Amino acid sequence: MSSTMENFIRIRDLRKTYVMGKSTVHALDGIDLDIAAGSFTVVMGPSGSGKSTLLHLIGGLDRPTSGSIVVEDEVLEKMDENQLAEYRRTMVGFIFQSFNLVPTMNAAENVGFPMRFARVPHHQRRARSLQLLKQVGLADRALHKPTELSGGQQQRVAIARSMINQPRVILADEPTGNLDTSSGYGIMQLLSLLHNDGHTVIVVTHDPRMQHFSTSTVYLLDGRAVTEAEYQAASTFDFEIASEGETKNES
Repeated sequence: MSSTMENFIRIRDLRKTYVMGKSTVHALDGIDLDIAAGSFTVVMGPSGSGKSTLLHLIGGLDRPTSGSIVVEDEVLEKMDENQLAEYRRTMVGFIFQSFNLVPTMNAAENVGFPMRFARVPHHQRRARSLQLLKQVGLADRALHKPTELSGGQQQRVAIARSMINQPRVILADEPTGNLDTSSGYGIMQLLSLLHNDGHTVIVVTHDPRMQHFSTSTVYLLDGRAVTEAEYQAASTFDFEIASEGETKNES
């Protein structure tokens, strides 16, 4: 494997700072990360650790305060808004916790919606949408609107939509967060299939089961990448503090 494939996504000293009133929040505080092409990377961390911020920056949904993100040979911080929009449309497929489906559109229309921006003819959009719905096991739900689908089915529609423009990178932000245990496991299996088909998959999650499908795991704490041992130690400490608080409240 070439170095380009091994370092398909290269992140160096990535920082994202938000000013909130008189406070400054360092959402990301100097992240260095290499992600190989065709890998399945799980990003884990507590709320506020910077997981979603990292995903949004890789996806070109936001810009870093400083640092660099290079995807293949594309330097994201040097792109203007039009170039970023093209990058999002052609390179990246997004999957969100809240599904983000258009309520007035049926499943097939939701899946094909991103192709409208490329001015793909309706019949081609529909054919591609139906093909993808079949792949995610929803061929018989093509004409159903989101309110007529379960949470797991809506997330399958969202996964099909993420693949509509044949992106190389799939970014999933807490894709099982709003689902029951069984539906969540089904979504994990679908993401694993995307990985096996050659996509580079990056998933932000609280669900440790996702690691069973991953090729690597990144642990974040307070905007920094840490080792698994550091992450586990911090998690144990937080649990002990919470338990002590509950005991005091009971007494």
